[in-house]
Amino acid sequence: MPTQLTIGQLAKDAGVHIETIRYYERRHILVPTSRLPSGYRLYNREAARRLHFIKNAQALGFTLHEIEELLNLRASSKARCGDVQRRAETKLKHVEAKARDLQSLAAALRRLIRLCRAGQPTEQCPLLTSLENEDKASGRCRQKGRVRAAIDQ
Repeated sequence: MPTQLTIGQLAKDAGVHIETIRYYERRHILVPTSRLPSGYRLYNREAARRLHFIKNAQALGFTLHEIEELLNLRASSKARCGDVQRRAETKLKHVEAKARDLQSLAAALRRLIRLCRAGQPTEQCPLLTSLENEDKASGRCRQKGRVRAAIDQ
């Protein structure tokens, strides 16, 4: 890897679009090391590592705001691993809650699919009817922003 990368080389190395890098620059989470007289941005190896950090953190479900916080912790001489651990534990709780919500959605869909009769006309399709009558027929209800199963069968 060369010591200085253009934005195109950095994007290719990280598997992202050039516009993604420009967006991260606007968010001030990635900064070019320097610019050529022609205006081309140049990045060093640290910028490449930072970009990989961002992409890996996103793959774990962290938002850009949360990634900014992690990067700030990484740069802070006062921060400790426990600070990072607490943020990761909070993210895990959100991921687990989302997984429970998705399981509830899957269960509701399974129930609706079981109600369907392939030969019936669509006017009599229980699944379509349930989408019109959210509270009763679909087996779902919204409560505090989360979807949960409202019927057991």
